[in-house]
Amino acid sequence: MGLITFLYSVYLLAPIALLLVGSFGASWTNTLLPTGFTFDWYITVAEDPSFRRAFLTSLQVVAATCVINVLLGVPFAYAVFSAANRGVRLAARIFTLLPVAVPELVLGFGFIIVFSSDVLPWLGTTWLLICAHCVLTLPYLVGTLLTDMDRLGIAEMEKVAETLSAGFWRRFIDIVLPSIRYSLLSGLMMVTAISIGEFQISNLISGFLSRTYPVVLLQAFYGATGLACAATVILIVLALFAAGGGAFGARLARMRQKGRV
Repeated sequence: MGLITFLYSVYLLAPIALLLVGSFGASWTNTLLPTGFTFDWYITVAEDPSFRRAFLTSLQVVAATCVINVLLGVPFAYAVFSAANRGVRLAARIFTLLPVAVPELVLGFGFIIVFSSDVLPWLGTTWLLICAHCVLTLPYLVGTLLTDMDRLGIAEMEKVAETLSAGFWRRFIDIVLPSIRYSLLSGLMMVTAISIGEFQISNLISGFLSRTYPVVLLQAFYGATGLACAATVILIVLALFAAGGGAFGARLARMRQKGRV
């Protein structure tokens, strides 16, 4: 078991290590490792207008996706959690997971067919890109919230509050929202990580001025190797930061559940 874990770790980390080394190499042509040392590739990425525009677009898409996920995901998760009929709850969960089950290529072509018409000429716009990212990420946030709602005993606390004449909004604001704040943070970090690294559907429906960072990153691989490595390392760091935030939020949620926070 230890050998399998070690081999898997090498398989996973070796490409990342090579990207990191290559991002500081002055030249990398037909050799196992690059030669020389330089920071120029990172400077080139920072000064390139295409990368700067794509980076800002990605931040805008991520921010809007997180906001929309909160506005849609929290009420939907609570509605599913509160549904008395178990069949309704199961159907809602299955419906929520459909975007995960359907390949992104299929979703992308669906967006192209629907939003390239004269009636809905939104193909290539940033708002359509945001909508696509919401479709892809909403199931993960809803799933995270539902899991913690089931574990935290929110239903029992609401029943007690209801016996004390607390209305729906009072229960939702004073019980539900404080109880799920850490799981909401964890879910949003997961949404951020997925949205930052999403490529396939973004590549299909984005326009020239609405390209995200991963879409522009693909073009870097047709140029200098060091530039592609540096641009990829930046994306990996952003994704790891978001994933670390999600793990921290999940840990806080578990600690709170055990009564230590």
